[in-house]
Amino acid sequence: MSLRQYEYALAVAEEGSVTAAAELLRVAQPSVSQQIRGLERELGVSLFTRTPTGLVPTAVGRAFLREAEVAVNAARRARATARAGADELVGELVVAVQLGFGARQLPRALGELRRRFARLEVTILEEPSAAELERLCRRGVLDLAFMAECTRTPASAHRLGDEEFVVVLGAEHRLLAADRIDLRDLAGEPWVRFDADSALDGVLRTALRDNDLTPTTAARVSQTATAARWAAGGLGVTLVPSAAVPQDYEHLARPLSPVVTQPVVAVLRPAPGPVETALLDLLRQETWHGRRLEHS
Repeated sequence: MSLRQYEYALAVAEEGSVTAAAELLRVAQPSVSQQIRGLERELGVSLFTRTPTGLVPTAVGRAFLREAEVAVNAARRARATARAGADELVGELVVAVQLGFGARQLPRALGELRRRFARLEVTILEEPSAAELERLCRRGVLDLAFMAECTRTPASAHRLGDEEFVVVLGAEHRLLAADRIDLRDLAGEPWVRFDADSALDGVLRTALRDNDLTPTTAARVSQTATAARWAAGGLGVTLVPSAAVPQDYEHLARPLSPVVTQPVVAVLRPAPGPVETALLDLLRQETWHGRRLEHS
């Protein structure tokens, strides 16, 4: 038996199918099927049963998977601290980022972290969905999750501050002369929005609802840079974190009245190591609560 087989079995249990597990793991479907069959032959048991809704762990499969998850998490922690010395650490750090948050703060913190641990490899996962990010946290596959605060945030979450949101206008928009824009002045404007299950779209829905406004959707996009570019082109206005506004479009961004903010937290895995702790300290040193946008 191998840790790879454990990881594949856990992915199948989580996704409910070999195909979905292969997509999650970014490997070929036959590889997942082969590893699961080999694991079942070695154990002499069936780990999964096929149902109309997908693959479901058997009773013995559920017992096995509980222990497999412990082993995988322990191996990940061991790799993260492998060959640690006084001045270096070799390993992998897996960080998941809720799309649009910490667009300037996180790269700066990671840059300083890599200067301290030059042989550290960082894997970044960008995830727009708050529900999916929480699921990854529960699975224990992340060393640190960088996300908006939510009702199910675990006790290991550390609040860093708040992201201030700004509106990006078209290059010929009637409100560009204003230093700050009242949300109600945007009544009837078409919006360039994000995926419906994303935290970014949730911020827009809440802000408009609190001001008795209903959004008119011009388009939906998946990236903050795309939203700013399309808004600048006149497709509609958009709402993004101030730190996520590309430099070329800062002159089209305006703060809002009332101010729109979203808490940001860093969620560490259980029993974090020295790298995760160092990254959290660096993130705490960053400037939050928005930033000044220069425009003429």
